[in-house]
Amino acid sequence: MQEKMTIARPYARAAFECAQEEGNLDQWSSMLNVLKLVVSDEDMQAVIVSPRIENQQLIDFVTEICGDNLDEHGRNFVAILVNADRLLLMPQISGLFEALKAEAEGVAGVEVISAYPLDTDQEEKIRQIMAKSLGKKIVISTSIDESLIGGAIIRSGDSVIDASIKGRLRQLSHNFAE
Repeated sequence: MQEKMTIARPYARAAFECAQEEGNLDQWSSMLNVLKLVVSDEDMQAVIVSPRIENQQLIDFVTEICGDNLDEHGRNFVAILVNADRLLLMPQISGLFEALKAEAEGVAGVEVISAYPLDTDQEEKIRQIMAKSLGKKIVISTSIDESLIGGAIIRSGDSVIDASIKGRLRQLSHNFAE
């Protein structure tokens, strides 16, 4: 997986730089998301890897499927990816682009995994604490994992705060083992 990210990075950066120059990060984000959805389809992946389809046929097919969701730059981007045999990297390219966009806009994504659903006040408190800590606007995504017993795990980038009961029990067990 890391190798895919390494290969995808220059394409994501090139798309990001083009989008910044044009001043339309949101439009590029939308185009890349559409491409990601198209490329993620199993039937489409079979077409992409088929040796019977020429590059120009694949370019035409993908751009036709995407239709008006791609502008001229988006169609050129598809051609570059197809000719470099990198179209299957669209999910990674899109993800890296979104990370670059968020960084440029001063936004950080925070994932909160909790044992029970968070109420609005709890979510807002986490948002405020993380915004103060990271110095960025925070976008929170939440999920439920009942195996945590109680508490939550908060992830932002490489940082993880494990404030779950399951995590505390694991730490306590580790301490007793020493």
